[in-house]
Amino acid sequence: MELSPSAYVDTFCRDRLPPFPLWPELHFDLPELHYPDRLNCAQRLLDDAVSRWGADRPCLLTPTERWTYGELLCRANQVARVLVEDFGLRPGNRVLLRGPNNPWLVATWFGVLKAGGIAVTTMPLLRATEIAALYAMSRPAIAVCDYRYLDELAAADIPGLAVLAYGGPGDLDLTRRSAAKAADFTAVDTAADDVALIAFTSGTTGRPKATLHFHRDVLANADTFSRHVLRPRQDDVFTGTPPLAFTFGLGGLVVFPLHVGAATLLVEQATPRQLAELVAEHGVTVLFTAPTAYRAIMSAGVVDLLAGLRRCVSAGEALPAAVWEEFHAATGLRIIDGIGATEMLHVFISAADDDIRPGATGKPVPGYRAAIVDEEGAPVPDGQPGLLAVTGPTGCRYLSDPRQTAYVKDGWNLTGDTYIRDQDGYFWYVARSDDMIVSSGYNIAGPEVEKALATHPYVEECAVVGAPDSQRGTIAKAYVVLRPGAAADDATVKALQHHVKQTIAPYKYPRAIEFVTALPRTSTGKIQRGELRERARKATG
Repeated sequence: MELSPSAYVDTFCRDRLPPFPLWPELHFDLPELHYPDRLNCAQRLLDDAVSRWGADRPCLLTPTERWTYGELLCRANQVARVLVEDFGLRPGNRVLLRGPNNPWLVATWFGVLKAGGIAVTTMPLLRATEIAALYAMSRPAIAVCDYRYLDELAAADIPGLAVLAYGGPGDLDLTRRSAAKAADFTAVDTAADDVALIAFTSGTTGRPKATLHFHRDVLANADTFSRHVLRPRQDDVFTGTPPLAFTFGLGGLVVFPLHVGAATLLVEQATPRQLAELVAEHGVTVLFTAPTAYRAIMSAGVVDLLAGLRRCVSAGEALPAAVWEEFHAATGLRIIDGIGATEMLHVFISAADDDIRPGATGKPVPGYRAAIVDEEGAPVPDGQPGLLAVTGPTGCRYLSDPRQTAYVKDGWNLTGDTYIRDQDGYFWYVARSDDMIVSSGYNIAGPEVEKALATHPYVEECAVVGAPDSQRGTIAKAYVVLRPGAAADDATVKALQHHVKQTIAPYKYPRAIEFVTALPRTSTGKIQRGELRERARKATG
């Protein structure tokens, strides 16, 4: 395997790609996946869209704003100029992005890629210690941050990191800097296999993994799942809840709509009721969210506000057949379920319309192949559970991480999910194969929550597992052994939950805590998490 000559002066990412023998098999089975050697995905998605459909098409919407394609292109070009002219960005430099879903985050993402930078988009709720860990892995030269989220970035205390804020007061704000720049910028002539973005997994051990994705990968997801399963139209209006730091959100709320000239409604935060109201108010036709949100919209009694929807997409966690059936009965809409992975960038198994079988995730998306294998990589017969293995035009490439050999085996990407394939080729989710907790579409690593809990003076030891929950699918549940003198009461539960929220991203906190006198262990001293998971299941059964 040979990579195209890179446009990057800073070779940090290319130097840290896994050795070729450790890469998954890549194949480009569809003609639309045959990209030219030189490709800048920002230019393809934005400049080419303006050339093809005109500058006046609606592009980015918010509850209070409306940007056209031309305005987004203008601001992305100006951001690129600020980064290059004011901050000395060089091709291949990483730029950390931090903020909620709004137009300036999108403009900055495009500006970074046009300037030849590598976008490192992070969850806005991350705490200082988490930001510092991601910085240590990706070594960005610049951080661009919504001014409302500067405190934790400052608390990370990263020497030498240039910080540029947007949306706030002051002449040095990115929005004001950009307004003073010319509105044209020639995109850097990147290679199709130059790294465009670094996306972070939650990491089953609590230590994130940095996944490297090329410019061609960004388009490949639009030319597979979006083109062949979702099948969006130019007059669609997209919206959804996943943050743009999740590749599920990046695809569903930015790449897929812009790929066809559609508009997208960006929502910083919304309850299920507010989300349904925004769908109705703004004429949304395509919705991306987790099963939890569809269930909550029905529970809130506002499902009638979704009457204008044409497409509903669910991912991030398994979609129960009962939720699918109830939503279909209430709306007539068939939720498109799908499984994706940060390592694969987006959805690779799904089904739409008459191909849907409620309760099944679907079949491999055109362009991808999937199999069920055992621990040794041998095929498992249909109807029997095994490990989900996938290949396609995208695949896992960790940045300098020995865990590459665990995710990629014999050319297959092993997602960490247990599945069953039926005789008709449909894939049915069974469970996660590791310690990842998937709650309301968010990935939570149990060991990371344990580490945060263990720093509280009341905690002697603890273990965190997933527990079934009727509203969120699964929640993080902590089993805690308290130190002598600490009271096993509601006040201690609240104190521990507050401590975790202050230590790591708040959505990771244990929503249930049970105090125990000891944790179950193997003869070698390892915590028996399987026993705790079974205990949690019985407690809610």
